[in-house]
Amino acid sequence: MRILAPLLLSLTLGTAAHAQQCGGDFGDFIEGLRTEAAQRGHSAEVIDGFFRHASYYQRALDADRRQGIFTIPFTDFARRLISQGRMDAGRRNADRQAATFAEVERRFGVSRGLLLAFWAFETDYGAFQGDYNTLDSLVTLAFDCRRPELFRPEVFGALEMFENGDFDPVNTQGAWAGEIGMVQMLPEDIVAHGIDGDGDGHVNLQTSAPDALMSGANVLSSLGWRPNEPWLVEITVPDSLDWYQTGIHTSRRISEWEADGVSARSGSLPMRNARASIILPQGRNGPAFMAYQNFNVLFEWNQSFTYVLTAAYFATRLEGAPVFDARNPDAGLNGDQMRALQTALDARGYDVGRVDGILGAGTRAAVREEQRRLGLPADAWPTRALLNAL
Repeated sequence: MRILAPLLLSLTLGTAAHAQQCGGDFGDFIEGLRTEAAQRGHSAEVIDGFFRHASYYQRALDADRRQGIFTIPFTDFARRLISQGRMDAGRRNADRQAATFAEVERRFGVSRGLLLAFWAFETDYGAFQGDYNTLDSLVTLAFDCRRPELFRPEVFGALEMFENGDFDPVNTQGAWAGEIGMVQMLPEDIVAHGIDGDGDGHVNLQTSAPDALMSGANVLSSLGWRPNEPWLVEITVPDSLDWYQTGIHTSRRISEWEADGVSARSGSLPMRNARASIILPQGRNGPAFMAYQNFNVLFEWNQSFTYVLTAAYFATRLEGAPVFDARNPDAGLNGDQMRALQTALDARGYDVGRVDGILGAGTRAAVREEQRRLGLPADAWPTRALLNAL
């Protein structure tokens, strides 16, 4: 969803705007943003109105450093996020916005269940959209040297929204990372893909459900969403399956998976000639899902595997799927154990990213390889047995 400034623009801007990409004195950093904004063609009046109240925002940095919720296993995470209240509210909102959802499905082929799921998880259907000042969050995260390449362009996206009359530097609030509105979109995505769904002449994702839903669908479409195709189906898997073939790194035709004994838990698997992957979020003894190509698109919305899987599953529930079969997964690792595992894997030459206790894609891939080397079922689910073996 994040689109970096084109290389041509970066080459044509003067050196003053790029003398301080991050860090240093915050006041000097803001002056550099002002200079770059002028070189992008914004007027002095617009620049002053936008940056006048920009402040350093420690609260946003603190939020950036704590994201421990993504260490929770899928079954616990899903049970925490998917309540009967959210199910009931989803059905009510599907009825209230029926005309908008029909238009979304006609134009983009994006399922209403999927948009309802993100709407629910991001803001509880618009009830709580975040209380972080968006401008202060963006300039502070751009100033911070951890990910300036992500947040600096978003500052100028918000500036363009301000120039269009769709952003208030003082009062616009959202998530700590700068996302705005009912489905939490970053400014650059709003500028590039925002749609005036209610016809009032503005794109307002905070107060207009039609604007938010149409814009969210447009983002997914731009990321490669395949219209009217599935994204996730719960499955049953045989004990004889080659566990090393599971995971999003491998895709096979549905018919090939079926030949190996894989079947839908309810009904039948759609699109037998399509390629798809088997996802075992808690290993071979836990829940199992078939992930189609559209599932991968969702990682552009959120990078967390657990969050994306839970949202994708909740979308199927909203469209009539049964509660998943949790089965009896092997006990996972706690945070300290996961960090110890990551440290051991890193020492063996695997790229697990930051040692943070989170079971991300790099750690899963390394776990699968070590399980295979040690003769353990290679289902990418780290257990105490694997940690002890290492």
